[in-house]
Amino acid sequence: MATTNTKPAPTTYTIDATDRTLGRVCSEAAHALLGKRSVHFAKNQALPMKVTVLNAGKLHLPKKRTAGKIYTRYTGYPGGFYEMSMEEMITKKGIAEVVKKTVDGMIPRNKLRKPRMKNLVVTE
Repeated sequence: MATTNTKPAPTTYTIDATDRTLGRVCSEAAHALLGKRSVHFAKNQALPMKVTVLNAGKLHLPKKRTAGKIYTRYTGYPGGFYEMSMEEMITKKGIAEVVKKTVDGMIPRNKLRKPRMKNLVVTE
């Protein structure tokens, strides 16, 4: 018996973010990006699962959350520590960047992270 290595056809998964919280939408998107919703799931492969988050601008974000959440990054040089609140991030880069950063934090840190994140599309 010969086994054939066929790749699964690309599938799309759509999430409507209207009146839902950020964490619930992003955890659902991360779960789908990992391929756990597919019958072809394998931990060592990035499946061709396209995940689309619709109406990201209609997410339920309380004022306390947007003012209190701080995103940090460090360049590696002295004095290169930068902080940005969620409010600033939304005004400068849009709500799509906040959703992408949140989903990115839920994906395992390994070589498959970049190919999985390329399959995420966020529309406002």
